[in-house]
Amino acid sequence: MPQRTSLADADCAIAQALDVVGDWWTLLIVRDTARGVHRFDALQQELGMSRKVLTERLRLLVDAGVLSREPYQDRPARYEYRLTPRGRALLPVLIALQDWGDTWVTGDGETMATTSEASREAARVHALVGTRLPELQLLDSYGMLSDPVADTPYTVLYCFPGAYARRDAYPPGWADIPGARGCTLESCTYRDQLAEFTAAGASVHGVSTQRPDEQRAFADAEGLRFPLLSDAELELAAALRLPTFRAAGVSRLKRLTLVVDRDRTVREALYPITDIEASVRAARTAVGG
Repeated sequence: MPQRTSLADADCAIAQALDVVGDWWTLLIVRDTARGVHRFDALQQELGMSRKVLTERLRLLVDAGVLSREPYQDRPARYEYRLTPRGRALLPVLIALQDWGDTWVTGDGETMATTSEASREAARVHALVGTRLPELQLLDSYGMLSDPVADTPYTVLYCFPGAYARRDAYPPGWADIPGARGCTLESCTYRDQLAEFTAAGASVHGVSTQRPDEQRAFADAEGLRFPLLSDAELELAAALRLPTFRAAGVSRLKRLTLVVDRDRTVREALYPITDIEASVRAARTAVGG
């Protein structure tokens, strides 16, 4: 079990937080429950840890109010472990750790909204093909909860760093961040080709970590006719371990596109995107358009 904090740390919020999640395994359990892995045997298989250690860590997280233990079978009794609101509040911590690792451990320390074809984060995104997007809901631009996966044969989820109705709303130095520019072009290209996606049985959803009101202002300014969804709470980013970067104190999704079928299975993952118009064509090809 993790070492408990000393009385001298009683007033230090960092020490008190590490008392709950400072162990190697606990944050990995939070990571995997955010990805939709909820049952004991599935968690053990994903993490490769002993049943004894997993049982101890799950008990710790339940006692701390990070996970809830919910029955899904009576005979014999079986339980699922799901993130509570307190647990979901840890998602930005996970994303910050992932961003730090992508930037400083496997990267060269440069803030980027993209990556190289040979990077580990590109491999992580490509490995999403064949996996399922967990059940979750994001706020649309009117503040209503919405499933990012539409009830159509395919959904194109294009994730973008940020797009604003006014030029002066962009963070300082935005144009100097590799890969950050082009969000308006990307959204307008999908807008102009929306009829072709619709004819192919595909819905188009844009996703960023912006606030819904910012997305609504942009959508109105550009006449978008498809939903923009806010991942401001980083639930989608954590569920799929999507790459992010920080600008103006906000974690932002790097530019990538996922094609997801009605059963929530990822059929195509486009990343990195170096040619926006070519990426829209590739998404259209992926849905048969």
